[in-house]
Amino acid sequence: MERRLQDRRRTKPSLRPSQRKGRLLHVRSGLSAEKTLLLRVGIVAALIALVIAVFWFDRDGLKDQIDGHISFPDILYFAMITVTTVGYGDIVPVSHTARLIDAFAVTPIRIFIWFIFLGTAYELVVQRIVEEFRLSRIQKQLQGHIVLCGFGHSGFIAAQETVSKGHPADHIVVIDESEDRIQLAADCGFVGLLGDGTSEDTLKNACVGKAKAVIVSTGRDDTTILVILTVRHLSAATKIVANIKQEENIKLANLSGADLVVSPPKIGGYLMADAVETRYATPFLCDLMSAGGQMVLSERRAEPDEVGLTMAEVTAGMVVQVHSHGRDIPFTERNRYIIQPQDTLLIISPPTDARNPSPPAG
Repeated sequence: MERRLQDRRRTKPSLRPSQRKGRLLHVRSGLSAEKTLLLRVGIVAALIALVIAVFWFDRDGLKDQIDGHISFPDILYFAMITVTTVGYGDIVPVSHTARLIDAFAVTPIRIFIWFIFLGTAYELVVQRIVEEFRLSRIQKQLQGHIVLCGFGHSGFIAAQETVSKGHPADHIVVIDESEDRIQLAADCGFVGLLGDGTSEDTLKNACVGKAKAVIVSTGRDDTTILVILTVRHLSAATKIVANIKQEENIKLANLSGADLVVSPPKIGGYLMADAVETRYATPFLCDLMSAGGQMVLSERRAEPDEVGLTMAEVTAGMVVQVHSHGRDIPFTERNRYIIQPQDTLLIISPPTDARNPSPPAG
């Protein structure tokens, strides 16, 4: 078994950061635009006050070409025209000390203030315009994609398995409020959207209405349920798969509109309890659930040439269950149940190349 697990590690695709980067949208500081602007205005005001103080204490090195007297309003005026690089020439530094102060103290402050002005203009205006343009281009390409709300450990594994099952990485939109997680998502080839998954605007930007499915794995049941409600409000047809930790919240998630609820603690409990009495069953089940395993559990509609056969007569793999018109046909009926048109088959079969794509380059 140990050798088998080692072989699996070698063949299982991974999501290591690739040379082909994903796309990163709406990267910003944790502060709102108003707080960012207020903070930078405060920094500029403090720097200007520092320049005024420097000029005031060295006012003897300045000369007023009009009346020869330097007052505080003159200092205030001279500081402002110096910082803004206007320089009318009516007040000038005449001493060596004043000129050195202007060259080595005031000039760096002036440059730094201009950097703040330019950076603020870029972040609050230019960058937003560019990102809106990039977002609109990406939205035109999104159809049948997967939206992943929450890129923690479970979300990362879900994205990894989704890619392993053949879904293009650039058609997975990851939503998270952590810049580090969004950067990781982009490094893995996904579309990273920094934002709140409970926000309608964020979900609209991710085009949930055109998505094949939305996976919600925020790490908190209350947040997950709120995301489910918001997604269902925006789209009645999109499939929602939710990660719920507490068993008592599973019913709430279903009532909120989730199509399928997965409870990792519950599943883990089943596997651990099973492992008490068995040695090979739990590793086999884990292997079966993974796209990189030795056997694959798949779900598909019955093929025309399979209609009329019993479950045992299907040669594409072992049919372990059939879902037929609201009924679940168990494995014990495999020699008696006749497959009908539109039946859904659960089949265990060896993996194919289509289900085990090559890992991203790099």
